[in-house]
Amino acid sequence: MTENIFYSLPDLPYGYKDLEPYISENQLRIHHDKHHQGYVDSVNAVFEIFRKAREENSDLDIKSFLKTLSFNMSGHILHSLFWFNMTPAGKSGGGEPKEHLAEAIIQEFGSIERFRKEFTEAANSVEGSGWAVLAIDENAKRLIIAQIEKHNVNFYPNFRILMVLDVWEHAYYLDYQNMRAKFTDAFWNIVNWQEIEERFNRAKA
Repeated sequence: MTENIFYSLPDLPYGYKDLEPYISENQLRIHHDKHHQGYVDSVNAVFEIFRKAREENSDLDIKSFLKTLSFNMSGHILHSLFWFNMTPAGKSGGGEPKEHLAEAIIQEFGSIERFRKEFTEAANSVEGSGWAVLAIDENAKRLIIAQIEKHNVNFYPNFRILMVLDVWEHAYYLDYQNMRAKFTDAFWNIVNWQEIEERFNRAKA
């Protein structure tokens, strides 16, 4: 029987102050250290419950625990992508996509400006808590914008995620209160296009 299946919180690829003024140190610390850690802890707890139940040959509410695992594992995966598709403004953050990713965006959306408008509207209109996503359909070889409600509702299976924007209130409330649109506008200043381009190239390969 496999034991000690643990997931861990990834370190940020920048300092807690490095995304200011767009995301404050306090906001980032709470989001990363508290909220993301909570998803990791919940994933580990579910695996431990499964381990003990199998070891003791006891019954479980499988449906309930699998639902909990899906929610928290998806939260962990999406947050892990989120931290790395941001980077400090003025270094490599912000600006516009380049090279092959830019070509693919223009081919699908008509222009970078049109893509940015659609992605922003997707983020601002997520119903309740969730995410805006840029993904690639590897079968059709085309880009697609999607919304994920919560962490695991409405996304298309087998699509490779290239970029995510967390629009749960815990991602922005300390800095922007209930003004989600201001947060999504600020996000464009810290997008790590180099990382997203690398994800795109790996998906295409």
